[in-house]
Amino acid sequence: MAALRLSSKRLLSSKLPSSRLAVVRAASTNLPVDPAADSQSAALVAQHQPFMVATYARPVQVFVKGDGCYLYDIENRRYIDFNAGIAVNALGHNDPQLTNLIYDQAKQLIHVSNLYHNPWTGALSRLLVERTKELGGFKDASKAFICNSGSEANEAAIKFARKVGKVVGGEKKVGIVSFYNSFHGRTMGSLSATPNPKYQKPFAPMVPGFSYGKYNDVEGIDALVTEETCGVIVEPIQGEGGIWVGSDEFLTKLRKRCTEVGAVLIYDEIQCGIGRTGKLWAHEHLPKEAHPDILTMAKALGNGFPVGATMVNEFVAEKIMIGDHGTTYGGNPLASRVGHYVFDRIAKPEFLAAVEEKSKIFVKHLQALKEKYPEVITEIRGKGLILGAQLDRDPSEIVKECRERGLLVITAGTNVLRFVPPLVIEEHTIEEGMKILDDALAAVTRK
Repeated sequence: MAALRLSSKRLLSSKLPSSRLAVVRAASTNLPVDPAADSQSAALVAQHQPFMVATYARPVQVFVKGDGCYLYDIENRRYIDFNAGIAVNALGHNDPQLTNLIYDQAKQLIHVSNLYHNPWTGALSRLLVERTKELGGFKDASKAFICNSGSEANEAAIKFARKVGKVVGGEKKVGIVSFYNSFHGRTMGSLSATPNPKYQKPFAPMVPGFSYGKYNDVEGIDALVTEETCGVIVEPIQGEGGIWVGSDEFLTKLRKRCTEVGAVLIYDEIQCGIGRTGKLWAHEHLPKEAHPDILTMAKALGNGFPVGATMVNEFVAEKIMIGDHGTTYGGNPLASRVGHYVFDRIAKPEFLAAVEEKSKIFVKHLQALKEKYPEVITEIRGKGLILGAQLDRDPSEIVKECRERGLLVITAGTNVLRFVPPLVIEEHTIEEGMKILDDALAAVTRK
């Protein structure tokens, strides 16, 4: 089928056994495309697995090359990527301008530590603040802290909220509020803000001072956010939790309540920000009176290169003193130059408008599949290119059927197929991927 057609132009430079290169699944067969037990992929995984700490349950594919919205494994099978590295590769794989930029900066300077200035940390910080305000986001953004990941960005936000709380209300104003179904990271502070027993229980006890509320529960906000609350952290769209969109009423009321009690409002836009919704920031869909005090980001900011940031307003910034927080690698010249290029390219009206058009194509196809398989798909939700299809069953079999046909999709929350493709995905690739998804759903329903 088209998703698995091999092109001589795309063959890897390394010599692979012809028997492996010949493995192709036709749409009319039931032969699995996943690498066999005697494949190069399986052999390589078996060599490496004994030396790796257990973290993720992975399929056997070993990816070695990317090109736009496609990935290739070690046996040169081609896969359409509807994951983008979990909403990371917004510009796709192997973007030529970005790879040349990385090479150019690596020749000049990679790292000097934050004991010294470099040209790019400040340039990225300035671009984040100015372009955000130009495009209608975070209306009083003032300064940025550049770090290495989303968890680090959220750790900084939590620390900043604690500092503000103590300055504003004394030693008792240390409570952090987050919401069920959220995901904020796996470091101890960000994990403490992620009320999922699956993640928290093995590492309990959590950092003290965290409390949790129900997402989109407007009536519960006043009791949840109190005079002892120093910060509230919330995703405008819950990503890992199942693609749940925060209502205007809920997020506006959160902002109002935080102002009433002197708490900091933190928007975690690590997955839903930087163009993912068709706006630069997901909170741009909200009224300005719902804007945050702190905004966290990572994922798409580096297009795969590790970089994150915590943007704050002056209410927060004026309370953070030299020595309060820091990082060795964060804001290094290479990461900052990459982030500057990626953000500058995405934060343009024409780029964002194109994301909205691609979203319409995605939603059209997903709604058509919902009508075709009403016993499987019960709801389509999300914004832009962060979309979820709620299923009536465990999605793992559908994910496998897609993968064996050359399409990579992932899950979220409870029985949700998640779609977070590269923002540069083209219509013909969407069409091709949706045809594979259709075939996979047909195969599962036949079973």
